[in-house]
Amino acid sequence: MSRVLSPVAALGRSVLAMLAMIGRVALFALDAVSHVFRPPWYGREFLTALVQIGWLSLPVVGMTALFTGGALALQIYSGGARFQAEFAVPSIVAIGMVRELGPVLGGLMVAARVASSIAAEIGTMKVTEQIDALVTLSTHPMKYLTVPRIVAATLAVPVLVAVGDSIGIFGGFLVGITRLDFNAAAYLKNTVDFLELWDVTSGLIKGAVFGFIVALCGCFFGMQSERGAQGVGRATKGAVVTASVLIFAANYLLTEVFFAA
Repeated sequence: MSRVLSPVAALGRSVLAMLAMIGRVALFALDAVSHVFRPPWYGREFLTALVQIGWLSLPVVGMTALFTGGALALQIYSGGARFQAEFAVPSIVAIGMVRELGPVLGGLMVAARVASSIAAEIGTMKVTEQIDALVTLSTHPMKYLTVPRIVAATLAVPVLVAVGDSIGIFGGFLVGITRLDFNAAAYLKNTVDFLELWDVTSGLIKGAVFGFIVALCGCFFGMQSERGAQGVGRATKGAVVTASVLIFAANYLLTEVFFAA
């Protein structure tokens, strides 16, 4: 009987551990949000985080979007040729980029780059007792380390998504006119005619949510880091994995809210 129940018990422990982790992350998020609206505010930390999260993430987001837009144009043209629907390439590339691929891929790229960096930085500060030193100097770690990064990511990622959308559509445009024999003016006209304001706005809202998730996971796992190099490594891995999974989950929920019939 014990052999039969042992896998069930292991599954139960895993589920309970996951629920406990969700609860800790939720409480951490509420605490962080509550500190956003209360002074003091650290402007220098906010600007530093804005540069690191926004400006320095632009190359990887831009390159990802460029190749994604081009590949999407090729795939849609190849699939549409089966139904004589090649003309739909411009509109589908634009809608697909601004609604889904731009926000999701941008969020994942930022998660890979930023969540790991934040978790490693804060985890190292905890291991070297720099966070304890902040408390000794009457500086709240949540306000000094977490709030500037969360606010910066929430503001920067939508801008990255907007730039990535534009570059992705441009990538589809380049492939369309150079490889698929589209007329440049007709391609641009189809893109503008079928793209609506809400398509773009919904993607930017997703970007803000994804930015919040990325910074939150990086700060949370950094603060929870255990002592030693292995603890920092586990915190970094946990931040990236959790942020990526939460981005996919949030993307589905937001899509259901925005576009459910």
